Parts: sequence; structure tokens; C-alpha cells
Amino acid sequence: MEITPAEASVSRPRVPAGTVGITGVVSLLRPVRAGNAFEETVERLLQAVKLGVVPHGEKLPPERELAIRLGISRVTLREAIRALQEAGYLDVRRGRYGGAFVVYRPPSPREGDLRRAVTRMGEDDLEDALTFRMAVECGAARVLATTELTARQRETLDARLAGVNDAAPADYRRMDIAFHLAIAELSGSPLLAAACADARLRVTDLLNAIPVLRPNIEHAAAQHAAIAAAILDGDPEAAERAVAEHLEGTAALLRGFLA
Repeated sequence: MEITPAEASVSRPRVPAGTVGITGVVSLLRPVRAGNAFEETVERLLQAVKLGVVPHGEKLPPERELAIRLGISRVTLREAIRALQEAGYLDVRRGRYGGAFVVYRPPSPREGDLRRAVTRMGEDDLEDALTFRMAVECGAARVLATTELTARQRETLDARLAGVNDAAPADYRRMDIAFHLAIAELSGSPLLAAACADARLRVTDLLNAIPVLRPNIEHAAAQHAAIAAAILDGDPEAAERAVAEHLEGTAALLRGFLA
């Protein structure tokens, strides 16, 4: 699909360093490239839905705001939303309280789902995805730990930590994603935030294919606390070690269910 003149005139938003709103908005709902505006808009919206940036029952940002964030025309945005509605991810409602509401829920784990997901991905691609995630998330934690954080940034990180620690099992993975993405977004680097979101998306279907285990939640809570403490203390080495330990545990859990 060719870009329209209206799309070319849309201003592209800049993200001030260290700001964060709804976790994931910065990293996922960012300007698309002009050459494949429709396709990339569908991809960005689908990523936001699958990562829980906009959870089940909530609606996407207003059309005007979303078009500006993505750097596209409203025509292209409406076409992308219509495609996701037809695919069963969104429900578009009209009227004063209308909008595009998320109806997608991650499927409950079933026996064999993880093996099928890995087969679709490929064993080599799984290891590559785990390596990629290790590299970018360790890097994001190190960068943030070397940053002089504002009071608001500290409050945001504390809030994301409390959110994942207090989450019910059914909402745990979404809040876990919010915590991890917040670390990258608080760095103020849209490229780093996008890389971390991409890295998490590559393993999301795999993680959704295994049950949420209470012992794992308790272990992860201690690791999340160590990550946040190292960042808030301004200790990049400790932050990197804490993230590496946490991600190694996730990788071990995946390999254990695949054994």
C-alpha cells in the first residue's frame, strides 16, 4: 500500500528522555515506515495487544492520538483496526463511549502447546531469541543504572515492581512484561525500548504455553526486587547480573518443559 499525502504530512512525535506513560506505548506505538504503512500498523497494534500493553477489555488510545504516534493517516489506521477486528483481536464500538476495544486473551496452556510453538519457531531460533533478550535487557538495566533518575522515574519503577508482585496469576505475565519494558523505556532510548519489546515478543507465545507456577512467581519476585534495587542504587554491574540471573531462570524453565 502506498503512503498517502495525508500520511506524509503527519508530524512524528518525539519521546523526551526518561518519560513513560502506559508501559509499552513508547516501544510499540511508535512511527512506522512509510513504505509499508498499513502492514506495519497492523503489526504494531497486534504487538501491543499480544504483549498486554492494552489489556483485554480496554480500548486503544483515541484515534487522533494513535495516528500521530504511528505517523500515519486516520484512513490507514482505520483499515488496520478493521483488519484486526475481522481477525478477532478488536471489537469496534460506536457512539460516545465507543472505540477499538481489545477482545484478545492469551490462550490457556495445553499439553503440547510449547513443543508446537518451538517447532514453528525452530530450535536454533529459540536459542537466538533467548540470546537476543539477554543482550538487550541486560544492556537496558545497565544503561538505566548509570542514569541519574528523577523522582518520577523512581516512582514509576517502584510502581511497576509493585504491580508485578501484587498481580494475580491470571494477570502475572502482563504485569511482568510491564516491569521489564519500563526499564528500557525509562532509559529514554526509543530504539532500546523497541528492541526490548521485540525481544520479549519473540518468547511471549512460548511463555504463554506453560503454566504460571507459584514457586516460580516467588523466585521471580526476589529477582525483580534485586533488579530494581540495583538500578535505584546506581549499580550497573549488579543490575546486569540480576537481569542475567532472572533471564537464565526463565530460559531454564522453558528448557525444562521441553525436556
